Amino acid sequence: MAKLARRDGAVKQTRQLTDYFYDPKVRGILFQVIVVALISWLVYGAVLNTVNNLEAQGIASGFGFLDRTAGFDISQSLIPYENTMTYARAFWVGLLNTLLVAVLGIVFATTVGFMIGAARLSQNWLIAQLATAYVEILRNLPPLLMLFAVYFGVLKTLPSPRESLALPFSSYLNSRGLYVPAVHWEPGFGVVVASLFVAAICVIAYWAWARWRHTQTGRQMPILLPSLGVIVGIPLLAFLLMGMPLSFDPPVQGRFNLTGGIALLPELIALLVGLALYTSAFIAEIVRAGIMGVPTGQREAAAALGLKPGQILWLVVFPQAMRIIIPPLTNQYLNLTKNSSLAVAIGYPDLVSVFAGTVLNQTNQAVEVILITMSVYLVLSLLTSLFMNWFNQRMALVER
Repeated sequence: MAKLARRDGAVKQTRQLTDYFYDPKVRGILFQVIVVALISWLVYGAVLNTVNNLEAQGIASGFGFLDRTAGFDISQSLIPYENTMTYARAFWVGLLNTLLVAVLGIVFATTVGFMIGAARLSQNWLIAQLATAYVEILRNLPPLLMLFAVYFGVLKTLPSPRESLALPFSSYLNSRGLYVPAVHWEPGFGVVVASLFVAAICVIAYWAWARWRHTQTGRQMPILLPSLGVIVGIPLLAFLLMGMPLSFDPPVQGRFNLTGGIALLPELIALLVGLALYTSAFIAEIVRAGIMGVPTGQREAAAALGLKPGQILWLVVFPQAMRIIIPPLTNQYLNLTKNSSLAVAIGYPDLVSVFAGTVLNQTNQAVEVILITMSVYLVLSLLTSLFMNWFNQRMALVER
């Protein structure tokens, strides 16, 4: 009897163990542990193999090279930089140049894209066809070819500095770039900047109060004109009271060259124009699809209330279309930021050109340099996605 009881107990335990193993949750956790362990083993093997190869070739690993002297010049820098500074300083110069192109490119591409997208739906046949041609031509060209067309086909064919083209606001354009007046901040300009922040806070507070009043009473308060009056009036008043603490140093055309002012490199102009035009073609299609996604009844109801076509577009159609536009718009912003790495093809000193190009060639720290460069673009993409997701949630319909 005792043997029979022990045998029945063993069978029961085996059956419980079998049932436990065939539990979908348990199997799912077990398979995930196996996959994580396998990936960890592969990563460890790859890292160990890389370290052994670097030691065999006599290449030191680590990030200590960032403290060594760079020894090369950079044609454009938003922060003070000399060739006697470190590789870390060169990294920040390249990163800021990349951010400059990404931010300005997004602003220009969005502005042009929204205008072209709205123009594609214009009742004017000529405007609609021109907008269609713009989209169909530009979005079917490779972005690198766009950069070459602007850089070599337009900017490099401009006259020499001696024959610079005079532009408004004391600006000049030639084969070396666009020369514009330099801005110098005088003592007291900090007060103007502080007043701008105060004005922005006042505008935000007014928007919140107007929304609360609209919710409570149903009365729509004017937003645009009061906001513009505050955001422009307060800093302008501070600017005048501080004695206009701002001066300009315009470029002066000499016999052989231009002196003074600020020179915008032709590489920067070509990169901005090429990427903005290319990306704006895709944004235009996204905007067109978003506008067409708004029910026709919304336009008819707005027209029945007596709104003009422009008011219908900006007050009724666009606010609803933004809920359709924002998600795919995020992808275009990410693509523009990553496409800025094409700057290396035309010699603009962005992060890839400066850090993953010159620094890598001088230090031979390929693993570390590429890892840092990839991490930067990953972080930029994640931050852009986070901001656009937050903005999308703000624009989404809220059920009551």
